[in-house]
Amino acid sequence: MQVGAEARRPVSQPLTVKSARPRLGAEWILLVLLLAIPVVATGWGLPYYSAPDALRVRSPLARMLRSSGWLGQSFGVAGLAMFLFMWLYPARKHFRFLAFSGSVGAWMRVHIAVGIALPLLLAVHASWHFRGLIGLGYAAMLVVCASGFVGRYLYVRIPRARSGAEYSRDEIAGQRRALITEIAVVLEMDPMEIEETLDAAVTPAGVGTGGLARRLLTDDFARWRAVRELRRRWSGPRGGGARLDRAALDGALRLARREIALAQRIRILEGTHRLLGYWHVAHRPVALTALIAVLIHVAVAVATGQTWLR
Repeated sequence: MQVGAEARRPVSQPLTVKSARPRLGAEWILLVLLLAIPVVATGWGLPYYSAPDALRVRSPLARMLRSSGWLGQSFGVAGLAMFLFMWLYPARKHFRFLAFSGSVGAWMRVHIAVGIALPLLLAVHASWHFRGLIGLGYAAMLVVCASGFVGRYLYVRIPRARSGAEYSRDEIAGQRRALITEIAVVLEMDPMEIEETLDAAVTPAGVGTGGLARRLLTDDFARWRAVRELRRRWSGPRGGGARLDRAALDGALRLARREIALAQRIRILEGTHRLLGYWHVAHRPVALTALIAVLIHVAVAVATGQTWLR
């Protein structure tokens, strides 16, 4: 695979660098907003939240910040709405007629953002006190949130388009060829040499299910170490003593990291699918436990009049 002279671009041209640079998605802006609201509320109400129970009931903030107070309960209603909203993501995955609402990938990113912020939101609703059934529900929610990070880690190890659609093996191979060609253009090197260099960073597959989780982690470390070595090698003097432009080097390294990641992931793709299936089996019962506990808590609160929703 050779790159002709007509395909070469000047090293300083920023096209490659821009194409490899990650963008700040709307879901992360949403996450910052969802986290900022309970953080500000917690900071403002800290004298109440940090007070012993005997002093809380006498605090002028109690009517506002207690779980049944107008602000505390507003956080609870918002948290319940967000918790129920999160269950729309599995529905979007299973029902094709919901495609008009957005891609599965976009739903997943919003699902993750809401899931990260939800425990903090409900902690403010609970006045940072967790007792009885709601304590069980909150503990289950924390487990679900923690397992969500594991699920996302496995999910992104399966090469996908931003829409969430999984790439075929041919599409992954095409992407790898395109990345190698683009790196070769930036570095003005032979693509075959680039390919051999990057392939050397990928160890063979051949691990069982038990070793897959360890393999995923060691692949991440191996990729980091390989990129460090490539930075050292590619930043050295070139022909004529010139060095590669810093922006071009960073862009080439980002592309190399993506190519190595694709090569690593396609070699254990079936195993990653298997691990993700096991994760779903473990994740759903805990999520259902949290949902049932929250619904019972809401029903009891409404039935006993501990709400302004009466």
